[in-house]
Amino acid sequence: MDAQGRGRDEGIDPADQWVLNPDTGDYELRLTPSTGRSAAPASPRSRRSGSGTSGAAASAPSPRRRSGPEAPPDEGRTSVPGQRGGRRSGRGDRDDARQSSGRAAGRAAGPSTGRRRPKPKKTAKKKALVWTGGVLAFLLVGVGTAGYLVYQHFNGNITSVSSDGAGTGGFSKDRPINILVIGTDKRTGKGNEGYGDKGSVGHADTTILFHVSKDRTNATALSIPRDLITDIPDCPTDQSDGTTKDIAGTPGKRFNESLGQSGRTPSCTMRTITEITGMKVDHFMVADFNAVKTMTAAVEGVDVCLAKDIDDPDSHLKLDKGEHTLDGEQALAFLRTRHSVGFGGDLSRIEIQQQFLGSLMRKLKSNETLTSPTKMWGLAEAGTKALTVDDKISDINQLRKLGMELASVDPKNITFTTVPVIDNPTEKVKATVVLDETKAPQVFSMMREDVSFTAVEKQEKAAAKAKDAAKLKGEMADPADVRVDVFNGGAPAGSAQEALDWLQNEEGVLKSANQANAPEKVAKTQLVYAPNQADQARRLADLMGLSASALKPTTTDAGAMDPMVLTLGPDFKEAGTPLAAPQKAPKDIQQVQADKAVCAK
Repeated sequence: MDAQGRGRDEGIDPADQWVLNPDTGDYELRLTPSTGRSAAPASPRSRRSGSGTSGAAASAPSPRRRSGPEAPPDEGRTSVPGQRGGRRSGRGDRDDARQSSGRAAGRAAGPSTGRRRPKPKKTAKKKALVWTGGVLAFLLVGVGTAGYLVYQHFNGNITSVSSDGAGTGGFSKDRPINILVIGTDKRTGKGNEGYGDKGSVGHADTTILFHVSKDRTNATALSIPRDLITDIPDCPTDQSDGTTKDIAGTPGKRFNESLGQSGRTPSCTMRTITEITGMKVDHFMVADFNAVKTMTAAVEGVDVCLAKDIDDPDSHLKLDKGEHTLDGEQALAFLRTRHSVGFGGDLSRIEIQQQFLGSLMRKLKSNETLTSPTKMWGLAEAGTKALTVDDKISDINQLRKLGMELASVDPKNITFTTVPVIDNPTEKVKATVVLDETKAPQVFSMMREDVSFTAVEKQEKAAAKAKDAAKLKGEMADPADVRVDVFNGGAPAGSAQEALDWLQNEEGVLKSANQANAPEKVAKTQLVYAPNQADQARRLADLMGLSASALKPTTTDAGAMDPMVLTLGPDFKEAGTPLAAPQKAPKDIQQVQADKAVCAK
């Protein structure tokens, strides 16, 4: 029977019917016994009663069943495998009353000859399961959902849109994850008519690319300024009648026009992100104004700190200096304010949004949230109704799996940062921005190469890096002795010839040749060489700025006239620009870790 339907019939909050079994880490559905249900077997306490106990009394069912391995089968309990969460709570005085009743029944049945077993302590493993089990990714304005979902109900809440082939096709455990989270300014829903242009089809007003490293030790949340001038590519887009429409690209437009305008869907924003960063996106999630209001209300508010008073008539936000807990309309106003913070522009608004999201993540991972079935149920209801996702994660099980991957990252190793930009030099009145061509490529490269913006490091990861680094150490051949064939394996058209011209004319690598397109595309630029060509490989890596991971040695020596094979991937942008990711973020870029509480200025 559906848990929510049962709760409505009997006047019980559905969330209160789910409790945690501390021995398994699973949430279990406890339904109130109904008329006609067969009697439950005797409780362990009754079976351990002394020999003086009458048969009738000994077999009487205990008014309160005990969970755990010793408990008898419970017809009113349903376990949802793989769904875990926090400690049992939310049952309140009812449990206290049932416990007292159970003890009275045990005494009436006769004295017990055995001792009450102490409650088993949670092992470190169980604590970890309890801590992570209830969390589904909460990005931008949040997508939180409980580990005890009633599949049919919550699956029906999800709205999805085609990814139109713009993404990778889906995340997996063995590689990094890239999630695009979009906050649209489309004025839909009750109470949102007063926010600006109510007739707008919406834009990509707030956008974050959330990148989680392959080993799940760190993550970077990269904000994309809405006023960034960029080229929006052609976007093949599925239509409601089953046809596909090619929406023409437009060069030199604001980034926020990648959604809504000209019929563009989130898949077009995905393509635009790939054009800007060189990173393929796995999935997208879109939230509107209502998502902010319902999700913040579900967690009973998000804590923020203000370094000064705010009075912004445009966003309807008026708050005194100090700490506040915001939800609903106030939370939305806080996320939309910009004229009263920082320099009064969109970049200042991005900073307070990042601070808000960091606080939200901390709230979601707190015991206050994870141990409350009522809050978790509310999060599930609000989250699944508030968001539009791509068709690859339109199933609640896929969302849960994705959430578990994202929730494994410690907040102290999650960095919020913004694409480095500068004022548009073509404008007299500064209204838009363009990429900082010195710093932005470094940030993108760090994310592509899984370089953490924090000091996180695992022992095995450090050992692998040291082994890779050894490839770059040793003698280097003279450039004139380097033999290499250059292929294009996914770089922009003409890249192989451009690289060849640069190598020959600028660096003296004359024994090089353009072999046009590679037989297969590669994810990143790579250099394949034989053991006896290691000195040549080190020289070419030094000239081109190749990372150690780009060097792919074979096991058999090459002939004297055999060339190495350099295949240029999507990360190749321009000859002479290093391809290796920097190990530290550029100086002076804006960033903040998710575990840090920062006051908005």
